[in-house]
Amino acid sequence: MDGTWSTVWTYLGWGIVPLGLSVYLALSFWSEHRAMFLPGQTTAGHYQIELACQACHTPFAGVKQSACLDCHAAELERANDSHPSSKFTDPRNADRVAILDARLCVTCHREHRPAQTRPVGVTLAMDYCFHCHADLAEERPSHAGLGFATCANAGCHNFHDNTALYEDFLLEHLHEPALLDNPVVPLRAIFQPRPLGRADADGPPPRSPDDQRLFEDWVSTRHAQAGINCTDCHRQPDSGASQTSEKIWTDRVGHAVCQSCHQAEAEGFLAGRHGMRLAQQLPPMRPELARQPMKTSAHGRELGCLSCHSAHRFDTRQAAVEACLACHDDAHSRAYTGSAHFRLWQKELAGQLPPGSGVSCATCHLPREIHRQGETDTVRVQHNQNGNLRPNEKMLRSACLQCHGLGFALDALADPELIARNFSGQPAVHVASLDMAERRQAETARTDEQAEEGR
Repeated sequence: MDGTWSTVWTYLGWGIVPLGLSVYLALSFWSEHRAMFLPGQTTAGHYQIELACQACHTPFAGVKQSACLDCHAAELERANDSHPSSKFTDPRNADRVAILDARLCVTCHREHRPAQTRPVGVTLAMDYCFHCHADLAEERPSHAGLGFATCANAGCHNFHDNTALYEDFLLEHLHEPALLDNPVVPLRAIFQPRPLGRADADGPPPRSPDDQRLFEDWVSTRHAQAGINCTDCHRQPDSGASQTSEKIWTDRVGHAVCQSCHQAEAEGFLAGRHGMRLAQQLPPMRPELARQPMKTSAHGRELGCLSCHSAHRFDTRQAAVEACLACHDDAHSRAYTGSAHFRLWQKELAGQLPPGSGVSCATCHLPREIHRQGETDTVRVQHNQNGNLRPNEKMLRSACLQCHGLGFALDALADPELIARNFSGQPAVHVASLDMAERRQAETARTDEQAEEGR
């Protein structure tokens, strides 16, 4: 009997080993060549993480709705989503759901279909608003004659985020000048605990002039001024307090170290295109992988916190302009140094204008946001550089309206040629949203007046 079982196990072993080897080789091939299995090009928003298939897909079950919400739910909540799923779970809208099931993100946004994908990853026909708003012209005469394919034109309507286009908001900003009287952005919050000096540094002794310069750079930064010492950043994450500095020291400082103090900034960074690959445990983004034009001199550079802020100096002024232009090579970026925005930035740096009056790349693309903490307002920089770009009307509240009137800003953002020139010149496009809101206000006033006279 023992001999029989021995024979059985032998045959099983000869079968299992090749099977296990085959599975191992198949998984290895999949891991290294998974790009070959993509069914089509991914959208501009997701191409960086297209090899992290598990981020969106469940094997044999399609796209997970929760995967979309894991990344975008907070954004939709902040935007006060105009079409939340609750609107479509209402039994009164059952007939509409049968035509357009907007409870699911993939109803409107599908990946790997480049032939039918438009901006913001929309794969529906552009007149999809018709399904629910067919009688709109009767409710709003100002929209008579407008085609439903024009609803999403710049400065008009967005499916999820209309915070810059609410009628009350438009009326509040009627007839504003192109440039406001006090064009400045909020100043960032600065905390000042006990500053540290060169003698306080707890890093290894300098071994070369280059090491000595690192200490000098650190002493001049806000980190030293805020009491942040060398080992606060260079300590290995799993180090115990009883270990010596030699054991815990590491020269490589990743975004997780920065995140220990800059949680909100790191979350924004990981949500944007600079850091989204890191959020999915993929290798860091490199400029040559981008679909936007990038300078060849930047190829091979791995993007992390130190890519823009540099080690030890952490110069926010450099991060606001030079770091951006070191990589980006599209027309909008190249035109920046010839723009009025850049001239304002140069004057602020020279002390000719007050802080907050210059316009850097970061002023618009990494906007300063005011957060309420108890009775205190704290200003932080939003590090998701794409958070206010798709669609670009989202930039109105966070950036444009700090300096410009709403009408001018809407027109400017609707003019692609002006954007390419980095807003050098005047808009050649006019968005009628404010005009429509003003006419509707006048019509409502006349109707109310006539009703009052008839009493």
